[in-house]
Amino acid sequence: MSAPDGSPVGAERTIGQLFASATAELSALVHDEIALAKAQLKQDVKRGAASGGAFSLAGAVLVFSLPMLNFALAYGIRTWSGWNLAVCFLLSFAANVLVAGLLTLIGVVFAKKAQKGKGPQKVAASMKETAGVLQKAKPHPREVHALEHRRPEALDTVARSSS
Repeated sequence: MSAPDGSPVGAERTIGQLFASATAELSALVHDEIALAKAQLKQDVKRGAASGGAFSLAGAVLVFSLPMLNFALAYGIRTWSGWNLAVCFLLSFAANVLVAGLLTLIGVVFAKKAQKGKGPQKVAASMKETAGVLQKAKPHPREVHALEHRRPEALDTVARSSS
């Protein structure tokens, strides 16, 4: 078996391998946080669009259906009841207002759901928490005796080559 970076399991990895692994995992974490933020924003936008659509539909129903529905409903009520035509027109108008009110209520429900969506705030809190954990992380202390066994010339050579 081998670790994700290809080194055998149970073998000690170098600092470079550990750093590369930590960097890759941190990069993946940031990418996942960004993907989560996008998904939550997309959901909030869909809810907002549904709310706007419901409000628009309520307005369209009220504007375009009033003349035709009022005439049809008023004459229908007059035929079935024999009431005065003015009362029949008032009843047909009340029915249209009731339908528009129902559609407005649906729009309000969707608008409240869109406002409750705290997608960006959740992602920001999660990223702050991740940053806090990373800031508190401390490297393990190096063992001094491992460096004492090396020759000073070799250490000087390594120091010069890395600068």
